[in-house]
Amino acid sequence: MTATSLSPKSPPRVRIRANRLVLYTVLVTVTGLFLGPFGWLVLTGLKAPEELAAAPVHWLPEHFQWHNFTDAYQLIDFLGYARNSLIIALIYGVLVTLSSAWVGFGFARLTAPGKKLLFGILIGSMMLPQMITLLPTYLIFAKLGMVDTYWPWVLWGLSSAPYLVFLFRQFFAGLPRELEEAAIVDGCGYTAVFWRIFLPQSWPVLSASFVIAFTWTWGDYIAPQLLLSTDHSTLAVAVMSTYVSSAGMPATNLQAAASVMYVVPILLIFLIAQRGFVAGMSTSGLK
Repeated sequence: MTATSLSPKSPPRVRIRANRLVLYTVLVTVTGLFLGPFGWLVLTGLKAPEELAAAPVHWLPEHFQWHNFTDAYQLIDFLGYARNSLIIALIYGVLVTLSSAWVGFGFARLTAPGKKLLFGILIGSMMLPQMITLLPTYLIFAKLGMVDTYWPWVLWGLSSAPYLVFLFRQFFAGLPRELEEAAIVDGCGYTAVFWRIFLPQSWPVLSASFVIAFTWTWGDYIAPQLLLSTDHSTLAVAVMSTYVSSAGMPATNLQAAASVMYVVPILLIFLIAQRGFVAGMSTSGLK
């Protein structure tokens, strides 16, 4: 009686276990694909210079060169360049998040002639490659005397970013209309509605937008290389242009070791803010 009663339940349980096994296998495979380049970067940073030119390729170092990380840290003003990167990333991240939220609020909750056309132009601007606008942007900043300063990142931050505007617009469009109507009845203008009601409600998108903007700026190589001198340059530029061997060739092992230390802050920020990041990305696509 017991065996007969349990037998119909056995196939579904087997299928569930098989499905979980397939799912876990896929997840482990995808995780390995994503972590593979970072693992290779760590292994490259632990190799001696002669191992990098050896054929065939040595996957694992013969002797782990842990001093490569110390050498990469000491050969340049690592903390100074990291401080410059942090200042620029914070300036741009905070300003572009707030300005994008303000513009997204306008597109989501205000009515004006040509709003849909302007929003279409804004979304279309995301297709413009950075290289197209880089030279005109440099000429403008040069004429304004802003080269070798952090003012370009301030102006870029105040100008908002199309993708972040899209995220905020989608999120604000999904909030109930009664929120702003009740605030307007109480005497609030749209500025007060934004700062007191909508912005506090949008912490998931704020978190996601700040992480995206911070990562953009921290990892940017072209703009700092073009606009900043060596003293004010960022860690990305220093890592790619400073480490050279005695023969004048790039010291790949030191570059790899420095790159590992370079990406650690981004990983920490994402791990800390991942709940808000995931929530922001998911809620922004509801409408």
